[in-house]
Amino acid sequence: MHGREDAYGRLIADALDGKAPIEIVERDDGMVLAYDGRYLVEPFRRWQPVERRAMRFVRGRVLDLGCGAGRVCLHLQERGLDVVGIDTSPAAVEACRRRGVRDAHVLSIDEVDARLGRFDTLLMLGNNFGLLGGERAARRVLRRLHAVTNPGGRLIGQSFDPHGFTDSIELAYARRNVERGRHFGQQRVRVRYRDLATRWFDVTLFSPEEMSALLDGTGWRLRRTLPGRGRGYVAVLDRVES
Repeated sequence: MHGREDAYGRLIADALDGKAPIEIVERDDGMVLAYDGRYLVEPFRRWQPVERRAMRFVRGRVLDLGCGAGRVCLHLQERGLDVVGIDTSPAAVEACRRRGVRDAHVLSIDEVDARLGRFDTLLMLGNNFGLLGGERAARRVLRRLHAVTNPGGRLIGQSFDPHGFTDSIELAYARRNVERGRHFGQQRVRVRYRDLATRWFDVTLFSPEEMSALLDGTGWRLRRTLPGRGRGYVAVLDRVES
């Protein structure tokens, strides 16, 4: 991701400069959502309660997938943990380094392999579990992530149950997904900020039941879920030993 595609990185840079940037998430049907981008740089005390609770399950060497501005990496470093952060945004990774994240790389989830070493905890907060994509792609990446975790490892991922939607636009979009052979909760989106926009990418929302079924054959099992806002939640997955 470079230049005009790095809307996410520019947004982070402005948040770090004390501005109040608005993150625009645009879906391919024209739906637009807006968020206060300052959440990307907030200290631990201002995180969502479910995210703070999720930190209790983190242990050992950690890989933060989609580290953004490094808020999770910095918190875990302060706890004395060895943390590696990855993100596809060069500007986000530069912000991480500027803030004191000791080990951050421009890397996609699909590129994670043994070169980074092995980990005890994988983190996908901020709904980053959805970045695994559709079911087939998600299973492939989950098997790849299994290969870089130690025995007893875990994956902590944040998602949202899409089956609670009541809005007619959301329901129509989900029905079109099913008609096209896509997952009910799959969404094609891009992030926009000022005059910049990322490339289009897929985010998939899974209910806890769908996530549990998705994990079959990937080397992971759903241990528990932590309830969040609305129908949001954090899932704690355990590595299955073969």
